[in-house]
Amino acid sequence: MRWRRKGRVVELPNDVRANLGLGRKERVLAQGQDDNTAAYVVVTTTHLVVASDVGLVLRRPWHEVDAGSWSPDTWTLSVTWVDGSRARQWTFRDQTGMIAETFHERVQASVVRSEPLGLKGPNGNGRVVVRRDLATGELFLQTVLGRRVDTSNPAVDAAIERVSAGLRDDVGL
Repeated sequence: MRWRRKGRVVELPNDVRANLGLGRKERVLAQGQDDNTAAYVVVTTTHLVVASDVGLVLRRPWHEVDAGSWSPDTWTLSVTWVDGSRARQWTFRDQTGMIAETFHERVQASVVRSEPLGLKGPNGNGRVVVRRDLATGELFLQTVLGRRVDTSNPAVDAAIERVSAGLRDDVGL
């Protein structure tokens, strides 16, 4: 599947680049300009950053991304967050670049292993994920539960502990 097409190349203006808050070893891998807000969406080696010439709008490490999706019909990138905060969307019509592919690669680079909780029923979706902080290399466990999971159910806690213990053993945490 190709996500690229011919269009204008988006360059980062110097004042926007200055607002990215790049770390010492952090590099810009891809960028685009949102059609709706004119903000620049920047994929770096360690963070997803949204900035304008006025300042920083968003700066989140890749391990905080729960999921992303790309709509080739509307040229829209959507992202959801592990902490459940408000999802975001950006549209890049008539732009060329590798923002969707690079976004996908960075999220995947932060996922070491993922195991479903294996809960029964329609409200039982959830998983435990071994994630890597791409800035430090640190590995850690992350529990991601579906919206309808009953966290007061002891079976949920037991499943989280069982899956977490297995993953800790597997990766040496």
